[in-house]
Amino acid sequence: MNRLSRYLLLAATSCAAANLASAQLAPPQPPAGPIAAPSSLPGPAPGSASVYDLQQLPVIKGSVSHYTLTPRGDVDGLILGDGTEVHVPPHLSTQLVYAVKLGDTITVRGLKALNVPLVAAIAITNDATNQRVVDGGAGFSPGPKGPREAGQPISVQGRVQMTLHGPRGEVDGAMLEDGTILRLPPPEAERRSSMLSPGQTIAAQGDGLVTPMGRVIEIQAIGPSQAQLNWVQQLGLPPGECCPRP
Repeated sequence: MNRLSRYLLLAATSCAAANLASAQLAPPQPPAGPIAAPSSLPGPAPGSASVYDLQQLPVIKGSVSHYTLTPRGDVDGLILGDGTEVHVPPHLSTQLVYAVKLGDTITVRGLKALNVPLVAAIAITNDATNQRVVDGGAGFSPGPKGPREAGQPISVQGRVQMTLHGPRGEVDGAMLEDGTILRLPPPEAERRSSMLSPGQTIAAQGDGLVTPMGRVIEIQAIGPSQAQLNWVQQLGLPPGECCPRP
């Protein structure tokens, strides 16, 4: 075989190999004509917590000693017998109160805070009744809030049983030994955190609510005694003003 014949044979072989490789690497082409969409796809129902793998979350068990309340009077969590705070979004307030009563033993799945005894709950189960309250996740819309209950001026003095925290671990109040919940804006609460520490005796006055779930006071003034009260700076108000304008 002369050189030209060998060259032509080599070129033909290389071309065939390249075509074969291209055919193997090319993506499959869709069939001609419209493609019918699948009739249904599995997925989480709106407002459900199936987007979470609850079995992978830490488990906390305990008995419920107190509800925690927002200044509006909504239940935003529980306090267990060992002092652990269990935080839930306020839009779950009604479900939580129906599912869990004081003294009930519960199982909580959620995220533990690093430096404080606080759990951001994803699911709370009543061990006796198996009723479960689940946070629907970021896609769940709780709808508009109802009107706030009318408060009344309340003055208290007592010993702090425990410091309270917001969902990110920020100090936002305290619970007195008689169960009264005191709430402050987080910047003011952080600034006065030593006064809100367990064992401290404090006096406070503010706008309060008394509900079947407990008593809560949105603090307007706080101090070591009623004779030594200092005004608390409220969010959105100029310095020196303690209370919202009428």
